[in-house]
Amino acid sequence: QVQLVESGGGLVQPGRSLRLACAYSGVTFDFYAVGWFRQAPGKEREGLSCIKLADGTTLYADAVKGRFTISKDSARNMVYLQMDNLKSEDTAVYYCAADFAFSLFSAVAGTTKDLSPSYSSWGQGIQVTVSS
Repeated sequence: QVQLVESGGGLVQPGRSLRLACAYSGVTFDFYAVGWFRQAPGKEREGLSCIKLADGTTLYADAVKGRFTISKDSARNMVYLQMDNLKSEDTAVYYCAADFAFSLFSAVAGTTKDLSPSYSSWGQGIQVTVSS
């Protein structure tokens, strides 16, 4: 059973940086990916970025391209989301998720709405607030 735990959220001023971490366990397939999503109050969940665990291939949503960077440390079973030049509109609950790579990449690209019902897992979410 795949489990994910996010950390690193909090309150940050506009223009500053924050790094989120996702600790994952129970991933046994090489063709899995881990990704980041967020949901702001009153808005739909939005896919931000994802990374293939096998080869590090990444994908970014247009909303965060150039400001957010996803990376992984396979030795530690960690995936990170470095968020730079944060804006007030980045305020949301951030979630990490694991799924088959084709499913996760499709969700971040916006071509599908949901992850696979049988093989996806989600973290509990962590609050990021960008405010002066």
